[in-house]
Amino acid sequence: MDDLNDLARLVNALRPWLGELVIVGGWAHRLYRMLPNVPALAYQSLRTRDADLAFSATDSLAGNMGAALKAAGFREDLAGEHTPPVTRYRLGGDDQGFYAEFLAPLTGSGTKRGGAPDATLAKAGVTAQKLRYLDLLLTFPWSIQIDAGSVVPIETPVEIRIPNPVSFIVQKLLIHAQRPPEKRAQDALYVHDTLELFGGQLESLQTTWREQVRPTLQQKTAAQIERLAHEQYGEVTDVHRTASRIPQDRKLIPERLRAACEYGLHEILRD
Repeated sequence: MDDLNDLARLVNALRPWLGELVIVGGWAHRLYRMLPNVPALAYQSLRTRDADLAFSATDSLAGNMGAALKAAGFREDLAGEHTPPVTRYRLGGDDQGFYAEFLAPLTGSGTKRGGAPDATLAKAGVTAQKLRYLDLLLTFPWSIQIDAGSVVPIETPVEIRIPNPVSFIVQKLLIHAQRPPEKRAQDALYVHDTLELFGGQLESLQTTWREQVRPTLQQKTAAQIERLAHEQYGEVTDVHRTASRIPQDRKLIPERLRAACEYGLHEILRD
């Protein structure tokens, strides 16, 4: 419950901006279980210490989110050599505890004039790290209502935004090569568990891909996604073997994990 209390504190601090922010990453995956018409799975979702909040560089984002977070008890940690530096907002004095960070899409070459990396963006009192393909997670996000008395302990209802599951999955495919080995395995498990959670809605997800997500992509990127789905899940790899060992409350077989992902991705991405 501690991390749910922490999430509630974060959401309350950022209420004025929730219409422009999208909660991405591991917390989005965890929040999918609060959606209506999804099954109650027998195993727990993956846990993560960090809450990633994404916004578009074109959003106005009036006000000062950094000041609001500090007023709610978050402390600001600066890291890295970028200008402005990467910023994390932590609760408490434990560097291993809950923290929030902001993300924004990286477009173009990834370098500024003069050759410096185009790695961060300062806006509304916070610094966002720029990441390639993050714009996918801002494409047709879903909304979820969190009511008072729910598993997230808030006092008044609030609506938050999370990526639609198709964007969540295909973004994992696109960033695979840039991820360290342990993160690749974690992402494979995220893909598997998301497909299992929405296994009864694959036809609807295929419509989301065909009518909402794919039309926003360049043709070569859409083709790349379809190719990567086959490359990453066409045969069992060490990624799948490592992913199958991550959960402590269930037994996963690498071939079944791979096959389930291959089937689900085929059903979503087919023409």
